[in-house]
Amino acid sequence: MTNPIVSIRHLNHAFGRGVLRKPVLKDISLDLNPGEIVILMGPSGSGKTTLLTLIGALRSQQEGSLKFLDQELLGASKNGLCLSASKLASFSVSQPARLPDGPRKCADGVEAAYSSVDGRAETTGDRNLRVGGPHRTYQLHPANLSGGQKQRVAIARALVSYPKLVLADEPTAALDSKAGRDAVEIMRRLAQEESCTVLLVTHDNRILDMCDRILQMEDGQLLPI
Repeated sequence: MTNPIVSIRHLNHAFGRGVLRKPVLKDISLDLNPGEIVILMGPSGSGKTTLLTLIGALRSQQEGSLKFLDQELLGASKNGLCLSASKLASFSVSQPARLPDGPRKCADGVEAAYSSVDGRAETTGDRNLRVGGPHRTYQLHPANLSGGQKQRVAIARALVSYPKLVLADEPTAALDSKAGRDAVEIMRRLAQEESCTVLLVTHDNRILDMCDRILQMEDGQLLPI
């Protein structure tokens, strides 16, 4: 039996200290398996983004077990967390303005994110096909792109290095219905072909039929569905 990409047991997390301490995640246990797309839903403030940042090793966990590719992240140093985030996880976030506004074209940013994995290499055309965006988009500067175009470039950067885990926070928020489904289809293809795990935080009901599982979070807890 294949081991989970992510294995979480009794994970708790809180913000603040003393009387100001506020629990954000409460006794989370979850496995994310290779090749599956999982959607995480819930109201704002329910703990979804906090859970993503813990899984992506962008935040130190406080209590419980969180293993990423069998590596326990509890107690890992900041350098260890950064190493895990840079080598193992890839993010596609709902803030396309994060793309740098500078003299470089979008294609340069995608190229910078791209690295040969296991000796594989892709042509520019292959990479554009993976993202579903027109070639001309990548020849423009980020400042000249629409929100949807920036989102496509962000997704390109997230997927171009064949990550084992994709954590996507509202990846379709800036996209119309067709473009949003196209983006998720590319993630689904990556999951199937590369045994990648995709965890999507979304409020987009238009893509629910494209996932393998739907998780519901409320008040810091995963609810049975």
